[in-house]
Amino acid sequence: FHTQLAHGSPTGRIEGFTNVKELYTKIAEVFDISPTEILFCTLNTHKVDMQKLLGGQIGLEDFIFAHVRGETKEVEVTKTEDALGLTITDNGAGYAFIKRIKEGSIINRLQTVCVGDSIEAINDHTIVGCRHYEVARMLRELPRAQPFTLRLVQPKKAFDMIGQRTRSSKSPSEGRVASGKETLRLRTQGPATLEDGPSPFEEEAARRVDDLLESYMGIRDSELASTMVEAAKESPSAAQLARDLDSILGEFAFPQEFVAEVWAAVCHPKEAQ
Repeated sequence: FHTQLAHGSPTGRIEGFTNVKELYTKIAEVFDISPTEILFCTLNTHKVDMQKLLGGQIGLEDFIFAHVRGETKEVEVTKTEDALGLTITDNGAGYAFIKRIKEGSIINRLQTVCVGDSIEAINDHTIVGCRHYEVARMLRELPRAQPFTLRLVQPKKAFDMIGQRTRSSKSPSEGRVASGKETLRLRTQGPATLEDGPSPFEEEAARRVDDLLESYMGIRDSELASTMVEAAKESPSAAQLARDLDSILGEFAFPQEFVAEVWAAVCHPKEAQ
């Protein structure tokens, strides 16, 4: 694969990785930086474009851009309502970052907070190493009317890179690669595998599940959504899907009504619309 640093660099070549952490290590070796400097990667664009995030699959012709740590900033937030208006994702290697900011929300009114910012600490409590769902839960559980501080790390930007405030959640290609081409499927556990690109049905089902993840948990995760679609296709009922998900993804503690909606979205998509 060809790779560059998103803010500008010569082109490097990487190979021999089987998961995201190994991918970051390979990129870091090429550019002589620490893997912990990499916040996230995008495919085929150097911009902070959440529609082009590297997820669980990489097309064999995709060009990888690595976004590295830039400036650190702190912002004080007062929670005047239950929802902050943040959607969280993570890079698969210990950093949770902001994937979307809801228009009109508490966070949207804070111009210093941007899509692509990594959340490093909440009230001086470091959250590096936490999964996105853990960070989303921490933010939900913060009390109302009590100010708190977010320590954020923004990706290093070239002069022509402007961070976006929000993007639609309705793009069917979010975090995915074009169907009909072979892709490298990266897995959290186990080796990477070479597969055909997802079918239009699988892409649409994964998008629906990703939307449900955002609605119920305040996270988006294309790899997680794809894993849940695969499980749902093999489950004869929502109850069986709940048992299957508990065995492979028990740390998420998915609510029963959420699992029922996932099963309906995959197995009975017309009824779920």
